[in-house]
Amino acid sequence: MTGDTGVILAMRGIRKRFGDVNALEDVDFCLREGEVHALLGINGAGKSTLIKILSGVYTKDAGSIKIAGQSYELGSPRAAIEAGVAVVQQHPELVGDLTGAENIFLGHEGRRPGLFSRINRRDIAARAEAMLARFPIDIDLGRKVSDMPAVDREIVAILHALRLEKARILILDEPTSTLTEREKASLFSMMRTLKAAGIAIIYITHRLEEVFEIADGFTVFRGGRNVATHTVAEARAKKISIPNLMLDSDKGLTFPPRSETDDGEIVLEARALRAEGLFRDVSFTARKGEILGIFGLVGSGVDELSKALFGVVTPDGGEIRLKGQPVRFRSAAQALKAGIFLVPGDRRTEGLAMNEDVVFNTTLANLDRASLGGLLRFRDNRKQSAALAAKVDLQPPKLDRPLRGFSGGNQQKVVIAKGLYRQAGAYIFVEPTVGVDIGARSKIYSLMREISREAAVIVISSDCDEVHGVADRTLALYKGRPIGVPDRTTTRDQLLSAGIMGEMTV
Repeated sequence: MTGDTGVILAMRGIRKRFGDVNALEDVDFCLREGEVHALLGINGAGKSTLIKILSGVYTKDAGSIKIAGQSYELGSPRAAIEAGVAVVQQHPELVGDLTGAENIFLGHEGRRPGLFSRINRRDIAARAEAMLARFPIDIDLGRKVSDMPAVDREIVAILHALRLEKARILILDEPTSTLTEREKASLFSMMRTLKAAGIAIIYITHRLEEVFEIADGFTVFRGGRNVATHTVAEARAKKISIPNLMLDSDKGLTFPPRSETDDGEIVLEARALRAEGLFRDVSFTARKGEILGIFGLVGSGVDELSKALFGVVTPDGGEIRLKGQPVRFRSAAQALKAGIFLVPGDRRTEGLAMNEDVVFNTTLANLDRASLGGLLRFRDNRKQSAALAAKVDLQPPKLDRPLRGFSGGNQQKVVIAKGLYRQAGAYIFVEPTVGVDIGARSKIYSLMREISREAAVIVISSDCDEVHGVADRTLALYKGRPIGVPDRTTTRDQLLSAGIMGEMTV
């Protein structure tokens, strides 16, 4: 990817320092008109700092930025917008009670003339139609955002970012992290529409397989440097390993060694468990000393199964046994008290208090341990939280920082620390590495294996490679029904076929 033909963005020799830390060191980055370019790297590699400089949140210490051949300093978000840079954050903030069109032009509604100025909704609708003429997308912008599926909300956020015609560069931060496969296909279709209109897209993702689905090229950051830039065609032809580039290792992403024992104590058991319209006839045993993996796509019933085991969904039949005794949980509190801990798939809304700090979140699931006579043990809680933060490798280990200030991988580590503080007998991990970079994934997988030595661990995920790589025994759910039985000999291809096609190929 050499030469300046068609270059819309040229960042040269960018440097940024925070105290003693070199966040970026002599970084070059180029983007072409109508290109989708993936920006990759583990947390702390420098990609977020580069994007914040480009979007005007940070000011660079050195280097130059040219957009469409013109030099810019981009000293503020407003300056970045004026230069044509649009950003969609990983969790865009939309107003649910407003329509898609009203969200797109929020803050730029236009007013009807008169003594009592009112929002000109007719004008908003007309401008929304003009945007759809510019970017032909199948979406009902007259619908309330709260009634929209996740992919339509993402599209509304993108259109909001592109509402000004001067927008030429679009930054998408983990846009598929909460989307189903079908919704992801719809988003990718829109991205191709934007490409055709000449919009250049910087695509940030931890899902490396998506690079080959949608991107034209990619750049890998490591240690504050641009260590590699390739076209996707070049990477395919040369069989370039992106994980190796990200980790500076010939091994790439590895999973901890599997357990060699299969006779550990049965901690959690399901017998012909079913919930009408969600799943049926699910049976398995989860033993201390091993990891049980359950693979299933969105809509297969895996999420509902995890909630049934945790007392949130009430089964219609079958039986759950805990250490040999039948149990029937009527709430998550009962399951938690009995010794089951759920690491939910949506950590932001189901697992963490995002505005509270690390100590609060770590001790939240075991207030009996965290308090004495109704009063919190502040000193002891901080000491225990610090020890657990070190155990899960929280970076940075700032116990007083609200969780919203941490990356997705570090937020997930705090959920795990919360589970360790609970000292449960069985741990259920649902989509444990969604929105988590490859470096943090390795640590999370190691933590799962370590936890399994003292407790039963169940990993439920729509990532087949994750389930097969981390688990000792695996099974799949397809449209609510189990395919096969938990087995150590199931191959990756068999597991994938079972979860996608509903049949176990030989």
